[in-house]
Amino acid sequence: MSVRPGRGIYGYERALVRAGLGPVAGADEAGRGACAGPLVAAAVVLGDTPSRRITGLNDSKVLTALQRERCFEEIMAKAVDVAWVAVEAEECDRLGMHVADLQALRRALMRLQTMPGFILTDGFSVDGLPAPGLAVWKGDRVAACVAAASVVAKVTRDRMMAEHAITWPDYGFEVHKGYCTAEHQARLEEHGPSPIHRMRFENVRLAARVNAP
Repeated sequence: MSVRPGRGIYGYERALVRAGLGPVAGADEAGRGACAGPLVAAAVVLGDTPSRRITGLNDSKVLTALQRERCFEEIMAKAVDVAWVAVEAEECDRLGMHVADLQALRRALMRLQTMPGFILTDGFSVDGLPAPGLAVWKGDRVAACVAAASVVAKVTRDRMMAEHAITWPDYGFEVHKGYCTAEHQARLEEHGPSPIHRMRFENVRLAARVNAP
């Protein structure tokens, strides 16, 4: 399989479809590096007709919040299939982040109603998939379906963290989304861990010890 130069972010999918390996699903996650909240993984199968292309699609990390929201709505309206799963903090602690990540990606892909002929994942390979797959370095920047999965995972997780901020208003989850920022650390040290903090993280364990009765 070869990806033709200048084919843009849809080049990988088109090359795989030409090779008879479509439909192509992309999978990515959000929240792996956060010390609070769920890990969210998404899987997306995109169409490649002009009416189904996603305007301005890119890695969720290089899009603004407004751009992500716009892309998310367009993906949900135009994609052939979308699925996502959330692995809560307690399960992340039990499994460890790498295993939780792999399981989340598998679960999201298994939830697709469309059986993929090939799967693209971001960065590292995932075994136990329902179809042949390939790990693509910076896949969320070079493969449209992976970029779309990154947007779905990120927006879904951000919305979940905004809801958690209502339940636990002392931590500012709506601002830092559970990542280890200075503001989050200060609030964590002041109030101790919440039920959605990940106890595998050293900074969370330390805050728990400091706030122990």
